[in-house]
Amino acid sequence: MIQVTLWAVLAPLIGAVIAGIGGRAIGRVGAHRVTIVLVAISTILSIIAWYRIVVAGHPPIDHTLYLWGVVGDLEIPIGFLIDELSVTMMVIVTSVSLMVHIYTIGYMKDDPGYQRFFSYISLFTFAMLTLVMSNNFIQLFFGWEAVGVVSYLLIGFWFDRESAIRANLKAFLVNRVGDFGFLLGIACLLAFTGSLRYDEVFAMAPALQGQTISLPLTGGAEWSVLTVACLCLFIGAMGKSAQFPLHVWLPDSMEGPTPISALIHAATMVTAGIFMVARMSPLFELSETALSTMLIIGAITALFMGLLGLVQHDIKRVVAYSTLSQLGYMTTGLGASAYAASIFHLGTHAFFKALLFLGAGSVIIAMHHEQDMRRMGGLKRYMPITWITALIGTLALIGTPGFAGFFSKESLIEAVHHSQLPGSTFAWVCILAGVFVTALYSFRMYFLVFHGKERMDEHTRSHLRESPAVVTIPLIFLAIASLLAGGLFAESILYGTFFGQSMMVMPEHDVLGEMAPAWGGAGAMMLHSFVTAPFWLAVLGVVVAWYLWLHRPDLPARIAARFSSLHNLLIHKYHFDDLYENILTALGRRIGSGLWRVGDMRLIDGLLVNGSAFSVGRLAKVIRKIQSGFLYHYAFAMIIGLVLLVSFFVIVRL
Repeated sequence: MIQVTLWAVLAPLIGAVIAGIGGRAIGRVGAHRVTIVLVAISTILSIIAWYRIVVAGHPPIDHTLYLWGVVGDLEIPIGFLIDELSVTMMVIVTSVSLMVHIYTIGYMKDDPGYQRFFSYISLFTFAMLTLVMSNNFIQLFFGWEAVGVVSYLLIGFWFDRESAIRANLKAFLVNRVGDFGFLLGIACLLAFTGSLRYDEVFAMAPALQGQTISLPLTGGAEWSVLTVACLCLFIGAMGKSAQFPLHVWLPDSMEGPTPISALIHAATMVTAGIFMVARMSPLFELSETALSTMLIIGAITALFMGLLGLVQHDIKRVVAYSTLSQLGYMTTGLGASAYAASIFHLGTHAFFKALLFLGAGSVIIAMHHEQDMRRMGGLKRYMPITWITALIGTLALIGTPGFAGFFSKESLIEAVHHSQLPGSTFAWVCILAGVFVTALYSFRMYFLVFHGKERMDEHTRSHLRESPAVVTIPLIFLAIASLLAGGLFAESILYGTFFGQSMMVMPEHDVLGEMAPAWGGAGAMMLHSFVTAPFWLAVLGVVVAWYLWLHRPDLPARIAARFSSLHNLLIHKYHFDDLYENILTALGRRIGSGLWRVGDMRLIDGLLVNGSAFSVGRLAKVIRKIQSGFLYHYAFAMIIGLVLLVSFFVIVRL
């Protein structure tokens, strides 16, 4: 098993090295063949590992490959934790990555950075696998930072565009805030447990419940060690999974090529924070403060980021805000201790959101890289495969009964409803309202792109055609997964032993356990949904979207004019960008400028460097006058020196 998982993580790395270093030698075709074959091998090996652990029931493996370092009594290992949670993430990461690799052949076929792109996405796959397979905090942090670095490279892949450079810098800086909190959380656990291994830290977690720590700027108040550690870890998750208020980087990251949006910003990297919290469930379960914080932050993100999708015209940005909203749902589920439901939604979301991003990319290809939905319309007749797969992805996103997103999303909403933690009622109202908002912006996009009046220019219309097979085949596979993945696994994931002991839930927080007696099977769940609020809110959202953007397309502009203040607030994204760029960033620049002028120019350069040189020069001028060259000057100096020396000895004798 160790050999299987070792080659699963190394195969994408080998592909990245070959395509990156030997890209010129093997050419464009060689680059995509090597990386696709090796990612396919990784996918097959991940499925084998998943089958052995989840289906065949082999015990989880916690194996240390080697010691990376030893500091005193602290050992820093490199190893794998292969359990139900990690193998599930491995299958999700590798399978979506494989589809994206194949899709990239068609999308990037004319790009001069073709080999470099394949090298980057294979390297990202390696980094993400390292993250989800780690058995200790140092390796987790390595994977955490590695996916961030490759994301930075991919968002700014078209580095000749200023907008891309600004976007990848923004993503990098915002994630530094989250990663600083993440590192503080790891440091806090290390300080109180003396270990970086998951099993050892989790075993000592109950003993930390009664321990407190005094934090600066809190007036000497004592905080629970576990609460501080969990909140710091969650700050890391907020950055990586783009939760309010560290969400601002994700929409701008759409400046990268569309395959990256599907791989990183829908299915893998942005879910790293969700995975991390689920992995750390033995810690989070012991801090209700941290759980309530996740409930509230996730609910705010789910509702208010979804509202921003209603005013976006760029097709990729609509899907991006949808991703933000769905990540909010997952975070809310984590706060309700419904870890299995959140990971379930992570998995189904990976498939249907990757499908929507790749479908958007297919449309962009056909529209000659036009991304404004106001210049689309009526594409159903030109792109039937893209149309039907996009419809499947949209129906899965809004939670239509029978589709994958229905089982995960409905269960997550119900789990939050059962939670008794502080903030759970607020969270439930927000995510319930988010169901209507999700259906509204999703079908707004769908109707504007595929139905209604054709709004493109004549030249674009004359060249419209379905995308090539390397684009449509991944769409079909993802559509099948978006249709079937929910019903097949709902019972075993939510109420069975699918995840084994990989996640821990306290009995008083076990909301899924409370829901289990009412489970009557996938069919019964679908039938019951027709009398639940989420279903009718979704239906209402679809009907309103049809009425506003197909039946009465003149109304949206009139509504925007009537509620101009609210519309402007949404257009300016609640002014968070203005706050960060014009206040916080400007303050940072002023502080930096002040430190440069005072600290660097005056203190270091002026006083220490130039000042010392100036002092030496002045001293040299004085000393130079002593060296006059006249003998009587030297004789006089010797006499003065002799008098002083004799005087010293006389005074000492007295």
